[in-house]
Amino acid sequence: MNNKVAVYRKEHFNAAHRLHNPSLSNSENQRLFGKCNNPNYHGHNYFLEVCVIGVIDNTTGYVMDTKILSDLIKREIIEVFDHKNLNLDVADFKNLNPTAENIVIVIYNRLKPHLKKELELKVKLYENERNFVEYPA
Repeated sequence: MNNKVAVYRKEHFNAAHRLHNPSLSNSENQRLFGKCNNPNYHGHNYFLEVCVIGVIDNTTGYVMDTKILSDLIKREIIEVFDHKNLNLDVADFKNLNPTAENIVIVIYNRLKPHLKKELELKVKLYENERNFVEYPA
């Protein structure tokens, strides 16, 4: 059987951030990022959807054990991002503006090396119920 199946895991985390480009003036940052450029930061209740796609293993019947996927997300994402200031507390954003687009790529890059090579990965990040990003697109 070579049918591909998608396995999903949903998680959430809360984090603060500030959208700011240090190479731009304060007024340009304010114009570009508005309220998201607040010098005192602002927060989101992020919802994360991780999708692993692959062929079902004949021995286990799994594409990937969801407990293993859950533990991986908790270790690589939740423990690192939850209740943190992304700009100040998360090394991945030391020199990277923590936009939703950049956050979803960081999440992908933190998870992908821990998956079997033959598995595909898609990550969807909801900043709120109306705005979300997906990687790869």
